[in-house]
Amino acid sequence: MKVVLMAGGRGTRISELFPDIPKPLIPIQNMPVLEREIISLREQGFTEIILTVGYMADKIKDYFGDGSKLGVKINYFVEDKPLGNAGALFFLDLKEDFLLLNADAVFDVDFNRMVKYHRRKGALVTLFTHPNSHPYDSGLIIADKSGEVKQWLTKEESRPQYYKNRVNAGLHVISPKALEMSGIDKSSIGKEKGGKIVKVDLDRQILKPLCSTDKMFCYDSPEYVKDMGTPDRYYSVCEDFKKGVVSTKNLRNKQKAIFLDRDGTINKYVGFLRNIDEFELLPEVSEAIRMINTSGYLAIVVTNQPVIARGEVTFEELDNIHCKMETLLGKDGAYIDGVYFCPHHPHKGYGGEIPELKIDCDCRKPKPGMLLKAAEELNIDLKASYMIGDSDSDVQAGEAAGCTSIKINEGGLLDAVKGALHDYN
Repeated sequence: MKVVLMAGGRGTRISELFPDIPKPLIPIQNMPVLEREIISLREQGFTEIILTVGYMADKIKDYFGDGSKLGVKINYFVEDKPLGNAGALFFLDLKEDFLLLNADAVFDVDFNRMVKYHRRKGALVTLFTHPNSHPYDSGLIIADKSGEVKQWLTKEESRPQYYKNRVNAGLHVISPKALEMSGIDKSSIGKEKGGKIVKVDLDRQILKPLCSTDKMFCYDSPEYVKDMGTPDRYYSVCEDFKKGVVSTKNLRNKQKAIFLDRDGTINKYVGFLRNIDEFELLPEVSEAIRMINTSGYLAIVVTNQPVIARGEVTFEELDNIHCKMETLLGKDGAYIDGVYFCPHHPHKGYGGEIPELKIDCDCRKPKPGMLLKAAEELNIDLKASYMIGDSDSDVQAGEAAGCTSIKINEGGLLDAVKGALHDYN
């Protein structure tokens, strides 16, 4: 599969640090960021690279040449005039699905896993999506249970009161058919029309029109993708490399997780939580989860929700409650990497219940089913992970899964997380 790396940006915000080199050549631990990305791609078997370049193109071409020194084949498409972030795609020899990656972002991702998902879905486009620490000013992707993208909200557009922290990261698998479906006239690109050069915007003209067509899916992943477009973000990325966070988050590698109970651990315990208005974060929870986010551990919620089987809360209502949780955490700069819930309950014979969910399942804590499912999906090393909750069933579920379990005390989640991370360090 060919890889198209968009490397033509000017990097104006970070140019104060590096005024004389293009953004793809900015060094991280003495190696240009684009070189790191190409090496990661090569190690996964992606060796046919197309670089679309514009600003300081000669410096990029001089550095990488034909790619042979890195064990790949590199071809270049030079934009003599700006064509937009997708105009070049219409002039490349793209006959089959390809990876389209934004070289402005720093990433270390298992792309073979993403491509496999893309093919399983039969998608024309698959978007790499992830949670981040500032969803309130990021573009959001809204999808259904199957992962089909239903809405694409730019950061300028209004959004629901509560939403899932799912952000487009600028990494894609795309079929050339998606370019054909856009209806864009190739012959007009780069030409002057109405006093302006015709450009192509990837998101607005090619991808967003595919919402709700059953052609575009999101691929949720906790892997490392960060923009380094400002000095502060650049220094943050450098620190992540120094700590080894970047490569270890690649899902080819075993992950460490801190599993978190929900009611009484993250939010105030109110018994069976049926009303979204009763959901309230406990003190210092956001700080605790931010600590997990920066530690290299995944933050994963595992929660029994028998209110579903009891017929008191619908799946949609539970999803809205979890969206409120993610929205409130996001406003505090924290995020959850995954939410797993058990909708079952073993006791039958009550009015209003959902009979098919009244079963003795393998996922209801103290059984470890939710943790085991997360471990399978996210390649988690359970022995290197923790389960934190406020009840004996949380402790027992963690132990049954092979994790170290911590029952929270008066210090709440923050003390428990500090204890887990202190043990690790």
